[in-house]
Amino acid sequence: MDIRILTRDLTPFEQLVAQHLCDGLSNAAIARETKHTEKVVENTVSRMARAFGIKADGDINVRVLLALAFRAHFGDASFDKLGMDCQHLVKGEDGKMYCNRHVE
Repeated sequence: MDIRILTRDLTPFEQLVAQHLCDGLSNAAIARETKHTEKVVENTVSRMARAFGIKADGDINVRVLLALAFRAHFGDASFDKLGMDCQHLVKGEDGKMYCNRHVE
């Protein structure tokens, strides 16, 4: 599997959809959360997959690979919601631990 790290910047809506994917939400749930149709969410997932160079086939789950690629590129903020420690923690100048991959 050849996955590139982004061929272009994600739009704010694509980032939002990707964050919901990382949270494990279905397209229907993402549509409800974002007040868009399921078709809009499906199209957004497809565009993001192309941006990451992920191609669908019968054996590949695009949503899973997309969530993994997004987390690898933007950090593990979804783990915060699960109460899990981030794997990218570094000690800041103030002595507190910060994730060096989270994008605010």
